Amino acid sequence: LREAIAGYYKGFGVDLDASEVFVGDGAKSDVGNIVDLFDVDNTVLVPDPVYPVYVDTNLISGREILYLDANEDNGFLPLPEKDVHADIIYLCSPNNPTGAVYDREQLQAWVDYALENRAVLLFDAAYESFITGEGLPHSIFEIPGAERCAIEFCSFSKTAGFTGMRCGYTVIRKELQFEGVQVSKLWERRQGCKFNGVSYITQRAAEAVFSPQGRRQVMETIAYYQNNARVMAKALEEMGIWFTGGANSPYLWMKCPDGMDSWGYFDYLLNEAEIVGTPGAGFGKNGEGYFRLTAFGDAQKTAEAMERMKKLKK
Repeated sequence: LREAIAGYYKGFGVDLDASEVFVGDGAKSDVGNIVDLFDVDNTVLVPDPVYPVYVDTNLISGREILYLDANEDNGFLPLPEKDVHADIIYLCSPNNPTGAVYDREQLQAWVDYALENRAVLLFDAAYESFITGEGLPHSIFEIPGAERCAIEFCSFSKTAGFTGMRCGYTVIRKELQFEGVQVSKLWERRQGCKFNGVSYITQRAAEAVFSPQGRRQVMETIAYYQNNARVMAKALEEMGIWFTGGANSPYLWMKCPDGMDSWGYFDYLLNEAEIVGTPGAGFGKNGEGYFRLTAFGDAQKTAEAMERMKKLKK
């Protein structure tokens, strides 16, 4: 499986050694557990809105957390601020919940910032398979210098429907070292001590994802969800509602209409149209007034839901 993952990265122009790939039971677990390697005195920088695991795992550990201001003006893609110092930085691209995607120049700015601050950049690439835009990076390791500052997490749940089977992987390059200590060796020791591994049958299934037949099947499934995203995006455009995501992500992050708050809009959609979505307020302060729609659904029901939304908007 590790050899297959390394072969997959070659398609992005990233030359990995299989020993730099660590198979786990999902990106969520690895993102949460990676903080075991770092002292509680480290300062953490996360975007707001944000996937809650980034925040909660560090709150549990007792670390100080700083928040990046992701908003409509910057397309929910904040860039580093030179007067802010952080030791651990979380980025997710394509982003959950906003669906926004960093381009190569923006990610280079983050890598440069991490190197300047001697920080580690934790990069969540769980939705990379949904990227279709030309020139958009699928991996942080496409960016020069990232091998010296970044750790990447990925998942089979979103790409190959492994949600219940539990399988993902973390990539830590040998070049990532602090005070002469190779971080990959620390993670190997941590996992050997506190993790029982992924079942053999699940790993063989994950390996098959990278076979020619597996890639075809996966891309067919992703294309199905991408079509759902296009249906939702078209409907939001017709309604004149501002949103991000959809084009390179299964999520659309829409502004609640008529100045409604996130939970108020949730109740309105549920009661008036029997539609369920995710209130943006659950992802942080800057999520208030926004709402997340997902393309992970049935095509017919997605189309029906958007027609109901359009009727409400009239």
